[in-house]
Amino acid sequence: MAEAHWYVVHTYSGYENKVKANIDKTIENRHLEDEILEVRVPMQEVVEMKNGAKKSVSKKMFPGYVLIHMIMNDDTWYVVRNTRGVTGFVGPGSKPVPLTEAEMRPLGIKTESVEVGFGEGDTIVVTAGVWKDTVGVIQSINHGKQSVTINVEFFGRETPVEISFAEIRLL
Repeated sequence: MAEAHWYVVHTYSGYENKVKANIDKTIENRHLEDEILEVRVPMQEVVEMKNGAKKSVSKKMFPGYVLIHMIMNDDTWYVVRNTRGVTGFVGPGSKPVPLTEAEMRPLGIKTESVEVGFGEGDTIVVTAGVWKDTVGVIQSINHGKQSVTINVEFFGRETPVEISFAEIRLL
């Protein structure tokens, strides 16, 4: 299986959050969760002076750009490239170029891999969050998001729930 990298997508200015929402919805509709792992609009906290008072506000770090963590293939390229508001990938011609580790470091995005001591079919208990003390069997593992999917009984039905690695332990 190909490896996921971070890519930069150019958007119309002011459309960054709309592009993120559109791509997130397309990922859900086309079931591309394993190929397009994350879509981000990098933000930073900035202190502004307004009417003599300091105010902390979130501003886009790169207006007109969205970061996407994905496995590059024809399907994912097509989905992102044809999203309303996207003008193209950053790179020469039509070939997107992934960001390097050195370029990712200042953004605070870590691409570390985590070794886990459990697998699909193992029984785990949730140790934190909304589903604390819930026992479930791992249905799938998403190493990119560092999460597992378990089925829990919710209103009398089996419902898949995504839980972070940090919130579980083997039973």
